[in-house]
Amino acid sequence: MNEGRSEDFQKHFCGTHFFNPPRYLKLFEIIPGPKTSQEVLDFLNVYGEQYLGKTSVVAKDTPAFIGNRIGIFGIMSLFHQVNELGLTIEEVDKLTGPVIGRPKSATFRTVDVVGLDTLVHVANGIYENCPNDEAHGLFKLPDFIQTMMDNKWLGSKTGQGFYKKITGDGGKSEILSLDLNTLEYRKNKKASFATLELTKTVDKVIDRFPILVSGKDKAGDFYRKNFAAMFAYVANRIPEITDSLYKIDDAMKAGFGWEHGPFQIWDAIGVEKGIALMKAEGIEPATWIQDMLASGSNTFYSVQNGASYYYDIASKQQTKIPGQDAFIILDNIRKSNEVFKNSGVVVEDLGDGILNCEFQSKMNTIGGDVLAGLNKAIDLAEKDFDGLVIGNQAANFSVGANIGMIFMMAVEQEYDELNMAIKYFQDTMMRMRYSSIPTISAPHGMTLGGGCELSMHADKVVAAAETYIGLVEFGVGVIPGGGGSKEMTLRASDTYHKNDVELNVLQEYFLTIGMAKVATSAYEAFDMGVLQKGKDIVVVNKDRQIATAKSYARLLADQGYTKPIQRTDVKVLGKQALGMFLVGTDSMEAGKYISEHDKKIANKLAYVMAGGDLSEPTFVSEQYLLDLEREAFLSLCTERKTLERIQHMLKTGKPLRN
Repeated sequence: MNEGRSEDFQKHFCGTHFFNPPRYLKLFEIIPGPKTSQEVLDFLNVYGEQYLGKTSVVAKDTPAFIGNRIGIFGIMSLFHQVNELGLTIEEVDKLTGPVIGRPKSATFRTVDVVGLDTLVHVANGIYENCPNDEAHGLFKLPDFIQTMMDNKWLGSKTGQGFYKKITGDGGKSEILSLDLNTLEYRKNKKASFATLELTKTVDKVIDRFPILVSGKDKAGDFYRKNFAAMFAYVANRIPEITDSLYKIDDAMKAGFGWEHGPFQIWDAIGVEKGIALMKAEGIEPATWIQDMLASGSNTFYSVQNGASYYYDIASKQQTKIPGQDAFIILDNIRKSNEVFKNSGVVVEDLGDGILNCEFQSKMNTIGGDVLAGLNKAIDLAEKDFDGLVIGNQAANFSVGANIGMIFMMAVEQEYDELNMAIKYFQDTMMRMRYSSIPTISAPHGMTLGGGCELSMHADKVVAAAETYIGLVEFGVGVIPGGGGSKEMTLRASDTYHKNDVELNVLQEYFLTIGMAKVATSAYEAFDMGVLQKGKDIVVVNKDRQIATAKSYARLLADQGYTKPIQRTDVKVLGKQALGMFLVGTDSMEAGKYISEHDKKIANKLAYVMAGGDLSEPTFVSEQYLLDLEREAFLSLCTERKTLERIQHMLKTGKPLRN
């Protein structure tokens, strides 16, 4: 492409490669030509990372670059191992899915979604253009793949691939699986392995790898064989496709949705153990691996002074990974900067007078321990620091309140304790708003129910672009009880303008809660009124989120932050709003759009957001609305149908419409 072009063109020419779908896969490969200037590379690196929210990786101009070269090797290696180990496609998908930090679609389902023809095209390209690759033979298509290609069984686009969806008895859809020996579709077989059972109590994926490779069953054999092949292959690709091992890990995490890259997995298993796995398969490790161990480095990565380092092959020493100064990596600072810890949170010192409160509960649910930790963080920040960030770097910010605890209290009819628990939640949210230091919420991923309420009570929200935020309490048969119903009423009141039809404004906020709306991005949350224009901001690159939140906390503190005055000027519309809502819920029930219990919940919410059955519009305090909200929440917890909804959510993770 550079050939015959001017010197100036060649200097400013560069290849780029996005992964599909680009919204969700963060890899942005930058491929310089022989004469591309460093200035152009630096610009693309920063532009990709800062403005597109991508993981920018500079790759060499080799077939399939970094991500696809390693990723396609992994899939083709599996294709050959399936027959060798006598595994079914369901078993492979079980072994290569969430248990090792990969997407739910794992291997074969992913190929169906992407399209078998796409995979074959890339594999053929590597086979034809990399004759010196030591794994060259692996890129040759197995017979069953060739048959599938001939039959046009390409996956979702042709209606069948490794899986096939059919309409079974009684009109129910059913998924069939391909038997790779007979190439005929059969009923799905549930896959289970004793080795996987051993990892069920291990929450962190990175801690599972040593257990998996020690398995005594077919799963253990699979992992030993699979990781041995992968470790050998990635080690041999340096310096062919890149000079730095961390770029391979970055590419696999950002391009294929892996939680951990190959070298991170190798570190988790142990470098020596990884070599032993390879030798057991008759594979010799790359010479630079032995050089690394001889130089005194026994890991590919290390953490020094809160920064991540990697083993640099050229200098034979641990070198700081470039570009991380714009990030704060909580994993790196948690131990050294810990200020307080309980079973629910870790409070870390981010430096410059700013604390961070990081949730550590399952799915970051908000229970008593998290609330106690949050209050402690506010105490510490008010006493010795200048600001507080509430943020974490888990998959999701928070899926809301601990409904298991609420369910147990409600079933045992411990209503006084439940009332105190809800009041504790409300009081903590109010402390977030009315503390003497600025509080910044940093939501990302799922930010539901209580997680959303927490963000709405912070002084500022620094949201990741991919934030799915909303008040979803209707799904479990209650109304938002941690200040969410109050806050939506207050925000409606703040948007009333002279000559507005105020009922229409209030109705929009009511429907946001009543329909359990969840924003599909942080930008959509502004339209819903969950985030506020002019106050809250969106960060495109999630890696920058904690650092950005910290800088805003520092900025607010430096501007002379003063404790806000509690609001007593919330305009509620009383009977005129209540009447409108009740007529609306009546007609919705009559039209069979909602159930009788849906109507009951909606009417409770209507009572709160109308401010009760006041005879005329009135100005009330936030505490007045919080008391109404808590009373409505408690009364719904006495309803059998609400308990059924909570129980169903706890069992299945899905809402029940009863």
